[in-house]
Amino acid sequence: MGIFNCPVCGEPLHREEKTFRCPNNHSYDLAKEGYVYLLPPNKKHSADPGDSRQMVAARRRFLESGCYQIFSDCLNTLLLQQLQSQSPVILDAGCGEGYYTGRLRNVLLKNGVEPQQYGIDISKSAVRAAAKRYHEISFAVGSLFHIPVLSGTVDAVMDVFAPIVHTEFFRVLRPGGLLIFAVPSPRHLYGLKEILYDEPYENEHKDTEYPGFDFINRVPVRGNITLNGTQEIEDLFAMTPYFRKTPREGCERLAHTKTLHTEIGFDFLLYRKVGE
Repeated sequence: MGIFNCPVCGEPLHREEKTFRCPNNHSYDLAKEGYVYLLPPNKKHSADPGDSRQMVAARRRFLESGCYQIFSDCLNTLLLQQLQSQSPVILDAGCGEGYYTGRLRNVLLKNGVEPQQYGIDISKSAVRAAAKRYHEISFAVGSLFHIPVLSGTVDAVMDVFAPIVHTEFFRVLRPGGLLIFAVPSPRHLYGLKEILYDEPYENEHKDTEYPGFDFINRVPVRGNITLNGTQEIEDLFAMTPYFRKTPREGCERLAHTKTLHTEIGFDFLLYRKVGE
């Protein structure tokens, strides 16, 4: 039995050959790529929410270049250290096109851990791309504000630059479950901001406590990257929040940039759900 629940009534979903169905007979077809769509119309903020197909393609190209591998490697190490089961249920909240959760699976298997992995994202294009590549991971289109997952069924939630909805993460985690998420360091992509904005700014650094969670640790990861050519630079830009809010003048400066050197940095914040 999986961990998905019906987004309409909250009852468990049972997998049939090509459909997920709940006891109240709400059914959700399995797409040919292998994912299920669990985002009700009343939970959508637009006709096609989340990253577009073009943005997903840019993200995949950039991540597969290896520029952010140091973050993936650190995430994998932290989960190996913190997981308390040899067959953990792991939810990638805001999984995108699956880069982080796919690399995690390979590392866990090499270390004798047999994970049950799930990915949720509001972008249909991202989930489709993830499901087409990572066949052993169960993916669904869904909202992190109403995660279509049964309560208390998850051993670890990972969240890399997706919305942090601590109440939903608390709900789906088992007592003692792990929450790990990434936030940008103060100078993450500062070199990019120097091109985009007349007055570049550092990201806010803050420590946050969440009800029902014990804070474990903050683990910083820092590096520098150099991008050459407009394609690499535009791919990075397309996967940042600046893509939707940069003034025209900044976009034009970036379009004429041939080489970009910038600091990069994530902080991984680790929490454990209180309980036995």
